[in-house]
Amino acid sequence: MTEHRGHEAVVSRRRAPEPVPDRITLRADDGATAEIHRHGAHVTSWRPAPDGEERLFLSSTSAFGAGVAIRGGIPIIFPQFAAEGPLPRHGFARTASWSIGGVARSSNGMAEADFVLRDSAETRALWDARFTAVLKVCVLADQLAITLDVENVGESPFSFTAALHTYLRVQDIGSIEIVGLRGTQYRVTGDRTLRRDDDDVLRVQDYLDRVYVGAPQLLELHDGARVLTLESEGFPDAVVWNPGAERAAALADLEQGGEKRFVCIEAAVVQTPVTIGPRRKWIGTQTLTARAR
Repeated sequence: MTEHRGHEAVVSRRRAPEPVPDRITLRADDGATAEIHRHGAHVTSWRPAPDGEERLFLSSTSAFGAGVAIRGGIPIIFPQFAAEGPLPRHGFARTASWSIGGVARSSNGMAEADFVLRDSAETRALWDARFTAVLKVCVLADQLAITLDVENVGESPFSFTAALHTYLRVQDIGSIEIVGLRGTQYRVTGDRTLRRDDDDVLRVQDYLDRVYVGAPQLLELHDGARVLTLESEGFPDAVVWNPGAERAAALADLEQGGEKRFVCIEAAVVQTPVTIGPRRKWIGTQTLTARAR
């Protein structure tokens, strides 16, 4: 751009825009951290304070790229759970490029970030809905909170299912205990038959794929000397999954033996889809808290 001052011409140079990062790292004042990729608004690391130990599992052979889901961390399942519908498995949110809505630090030292996904011609070709989805990630001390906010910005109602497909790092899958599901009905993914879990604790010995319907809002994962609590709000169901050795061997993006080092415990809305009308929204939150046993 050229500005004219009398007979003198002065060239004013515009600064090039800052490149948008592919991922960001949140760091709370107390040292707790979380790493999130724009690809899928995917949390791939969480290290609570004060111990700084990684609590999420991420496969060392996971692919990272357009149209590919990251294996591990916390994939966002939306607007369809698994293959229970006409859309691609687990929907399109986990492979979409989200924009960064903002990054901030609260007065108490909490670090937080918002990621935004809006409908596009590409999404509407798969799912005819006009929406805005916002994922908020907050990290402080021993907690990681993730909130999924879905708003209907169109003129017609739509329905969806969703989950926060959380891969929790464990020392040995054979020794963990999941507490809090006793008395809850569950079904196997893809099968609508309901069964009742009457065990005091849930142990994972091999392949496991259950949708707990109307699950308690507070669950615990016992892993040796460590305890992780999972508290949900707005998500009525919970999913527990591990591929087991045979199915894991068929997953090219899962390292050998990787299935022994994680269990997925997911806040979910699966059994009864959410339906929201025009200009209405739905919000669901999962909060993870790490502590010693």
